[in-house]
Amino acid sequence: MKSSFSQIINSETPVLVDFFATWCGPCKTLGPILDQVKEELGDAIKIVKIDVDKNQPLAAKYQVKGVPTMILYKEGKQVWRQSGVVQKEQLKQIITTNT
Repeated sequence: MKSSFSQIINSETPVLVDFFATWCGPCKTLGPILDQVKEELGDAIKIVKIDVDKNQPLAAKYQVKGVPTMILYKEGKQVWRQSGVVQKEQLKQIITTNT
C-alpha cells in the first residue's frame, strides 16, 4: 500500500522531499548528491523524490514553482526549503542543523 504524502512527512525521522522533473538538468545534477547524502546520513534521514509532472496537484499544494525544490520536514513541519542545487556538504549541514 502506498503511503500518503502527509503520512510520509509526519514520520519521526526527518524527511527531505525533492520535487524534481525528468527533463530538468539541475535535477539530474542533484540526484547523485542526494544519493551520497543518504549514504552518509543513513537512517537519520528519509529522502523522497516527487516527480512534479506526475504529481502536479501535490506540487501545486506545496507551491513548487521551480525544480528542483527541496523541502525538509521534521515531524510534519517544514523546517527548511530551497530551490536549486545544493552541494553535498552544505546539504548535510542543513539537515543536521535542522533536525
